[in-house]
Amino acid sequence: MARVTVEDCVDKVSNRFELVLLASQRARNLSRGEEMTIDRDNDKNPVVALREIAEQTVPLDSLRNDLIRSLARAPEPEPADEEVLDLIPTEQNIFGLQESSAEEEVTDLSPEEMKAAFEAEMSGRKR
Repeated sequence: MARVTVEDCVDKVSNRFELVLLASQRARNLSRGEEMTIDRDNDKNPVVALREIAEQTVPLDSLRNDLIRSLARAPEPEPADEEVLDLIPTEQNIFGLQESSAEEEVTDLSPEEMKAAFEAEMSGRKR
């Protein structure tokens, strides 16, 4: 088959930018294993996608819906690094208390006791 050009497809999709989006979506779908509607003829997926659009063997509304769905997905949150977790406030680092070797229970302290423990800790660090 002759080489496919954008001019062959512009009759079917009037906007060149939309054509690129639809052809790239179709090429991704082919990469995922969808059935081709034409013979490959040693062409790569983007060329096959353009040929399918030019020959109107693939429904454009279906491609538009696939494109919208692919763009609407929220990205997966990246796992937090250990450094980032150190920046997340906890009861102990909010009040400046660290675990002591005696493993004192911090949650049972009143605000005054926490302040006193904090001041004691800070005065011990200055020495």
